[in-house]
Amino acid sequence: MTDAWRVRRAVTSRAGGVSTAPYDTFNLGDHVGDDPAAVAENRARLARDLGVDPGRMVWMEQIHSRTVTVVDGPVDAPVPATDALVTTQPDLALVVVTADCVPLLLSDDEAGVIAAVHAGRIGARIGIVPATLEAMYALGAKPERIGALLGPAASGEQYEVPPEMQRDVEQHLPGSACTTAKGTTGLDLRAGISRQLLEAGVAAVAQDPRCTITDQDLFSHRRGAPTGRLASVIWMDTAAADPSA
Repeated sequence: MTDAWRVRRAVTSRAGGVSTAPYDTFNLGDHVGDDPAAVAENRARLARDLGVDPGRMVWMEQIHSRTVTVVDGPVDAPVPATDALVTTQPDLALVVVTADCVPLLLSDDEAGVIAAVHAGRIGARIGIVPATLEAMYALGAKPERIGALLGPAASGEQYEVPPEMQRDVEQHLPGSACTTAKGTTGLDLRAGISRQLLEAGVAAVAQDPRCTITDQDLFSHRRGAPTGRLASVIWMDTAAADPSA
């Protein structure tokens, strides 16, 4: 890892914001029907809490695609129609918002390449994760140096789907089919994505074990739509660089 920065990651909960029910309180999604002023205040609080310049927080217009966008500086609005952001720029915070889908944060600390990925059922099925890895490789990342964090998401114990949907996703994302706590057909997207990452040679895959459907401290679309969105953030923090370097 370079001495010029340290890679930082953060995942929010639903507490600590100003949004009112059903978005209470720390909703960070601007597309769910919440008061735009409340979302703006919540996003400002997030930047302040992280110690990041609000103008260097990069958000996405997530659409369940396999589109990856490389960003090389601040942007004035959410990056349109994309489901992954990749950068080599220090102090540029990449944000993915979720409420059951899988947020994936990736970094090659040595190369200085990071990514934030929105990997829902559709995106994971059609290859958003391999597409993001390819974009990182093009910027100098190596799979054996990449670390991955899978954030809070719907767990396999709770994510019920019809049998035909399970078969279809399993065909494209092996390892995701499971049986729920009720004994019904389900999907564990984090298991499938973990397998995909490891088979691609990614060095380390960590997982936040929390289930958005059962954990009342998190937002869950399946548990109670309309609702807010959590944020998972990754950035290369120059302020946290090793002072002895």
